[in-house]
Amino acid sequence: MIKKEKLNRLINHEVNGQKCFALLIDPDKVSDRASLQRLVNMAIENEVDFFFVGGSLIVSDSLSSCISDIKSATDIPVILFPGNNQYIDLQSDAILYLSLISGRNPDLLIGQHVLSAPILKRSNMEVWPTGYMLIDGGNRTSVSYMSNTNPIPYDKHDIAVSTAIAGELLGLQLIYMDAGSGADKMISEKMIASVKRSIEVPLIIGGGINSVSKAKNAWKSGADVVVVGNAIEQNPQLLIEMTEAKLLLNRQLHRI
Repeated sequence: MIKKEKLNRLINHEVNGQKCFALLIDPDKVSDRASLQRLVNMAIENEVDFFFVGGSLIVSDSLSSCISDIKSATDIPVILFPGNNQYIDLQSDAILYLSLISGRNPDLLIGQHVLSAPILKRSNMEVWPTGYMLIDGGNRTSVSYMSNTNPIPYDKHDIAVSTAIAGELLGLQLIYMDAGSGADKMISEKMIASVKRSIEVPLIIGGGINSVSKAKNAWKSGADVVVVGNAIEQNPQLLIEMTEAKLLLNRQLHRI
């Protein structure tokens, strides 16, 4: 049994009220290795907590080289964020083992997991059982289309809460609410707060977070990890600003 040291680190941060930032890298959207190296160097300088690597649809063969380049430059954990069971690279430190609990697609609830389980069981990667919840972000996103599921409506906080509780009671160790890459709007602060009050496992929030104020609002509402990818691809300066906001918030929380 692989010790989940990195997952335990995340859980300890949550217990101690310390917020985390994950940089999402889609290998298809990295134009070249030099661009990736610049982004990784910025992440190192600004104390990013995790790299999430993956996407809903990876059409190139750059996943392995992307992970290799990151790991050769830093010991910041590299966490796979897979679209399906083909997006597994055993160089990674861990994998978000996503069960799409907001949808009713059996393939993404358990089917893909049956195919990948023997490989992961033999690997040295940490497996992070994660309840994945799609939330309506105002437009049809790639993840919604590729998963063939409808997101939870933006204002249906009770459905989101009940879904998250069910995932926790089923033994999932993380809840990840995602509006999807390029969403028009982030998940509402009220929904984040309602879900966080109802569960005891760490809460990850992603999608539609394209400004520092939105990242801060997500953390303050209850997000333990904020995930940003698309916005930083368009404006790398946001990486500096968001991580500075995280460090300031953590210092304030520590004083409290």
